[in-house]
Amino acid sequence: MNPEPALPRTVTIAGQPAEEFTVDGCRAFVILPAQPAAGRPQPWVWYAPTLPGLPAKEETWMFERLRAAGIAIAGIDVGESFGSPAGRAHFTALYTELVHRRGFAPKPVLLARSRGGLMQYNWAVEHPDSVAAVAGIYPVGNLTSYPTLAKACGAYGLSEVELAAHLAAHNPVDRLAPLAKAGVPILHLHGDQDEIVPLEQNSALLEARYRALGGNVRVIVFPGQGHNYWSGWFESPELLAFMMAHATQR
Repeated sequence: MNPEPALPRTVTIAGQPAEEFTVDGCRAFVILPAQPAAGRPQPWVWYAPTLPGLPAKEETWMFERLRAAGIAIAGIDVGESFGSPAGRAHFTALYTELVHRRGFAPKPVLLARSRGGLMQYNWAVEHPDSVAAVAGIYPVGNLTSYPTLAKACGAYGLSEVELAAHLAAHNPVDRLAPLAKAGVPILHLHGDQDEIVPLEQNSALLEARYRALGGNVRVIVFPGQGHNYWSGWFESPELLAFMMAHATQR
């Protein structure tokens, strides 16, 4: 067998040229815009989950337009962490690499697709001053809903009973106060027929709790849509405009 190519290397992700490299023992990527920022920190969007096959072709439309607007996209493969402390530590390593070593802006926009919500929110609530905004495409915000505590507990190194006992320290919908206090805006897209990540237990619950905390949040609900590959999720002018506006704020 041929050995794996050394990192960093040039790859194609969602139809875009990307650099793939290793951070904290994990595979990471960065897609730079055609014209990187000059004389100021590089604006960027942080995508999750980064797993084999993700980001995917569905993100092509978004990524092309972000690049054209001078915004980079990055992510790190922390495995099926479900937002665990180990996964959060790897996220911090990527943030350090990009912000402190590569001159990226200190406040990225987080873009959470599906279970990427667990990863992004659990990092964000511990680093609220390092987040410009959170954008979500049917994102998970509630461990009890997906993947359920029985399936998530292994990633946390806990039993199901232990994770339940410490849920408030690990469940995004229970940890939103720091983001609200920091004034982090949130925009989610979610379908009312999502059987994998149900709207009521995830985006709707997160919206209600965030608003009760005084947070700026909007959930756009698409009737009849579920957890699928409908182009409306990935070619949303509202989501794109939200990310562009907040990624480029100084």
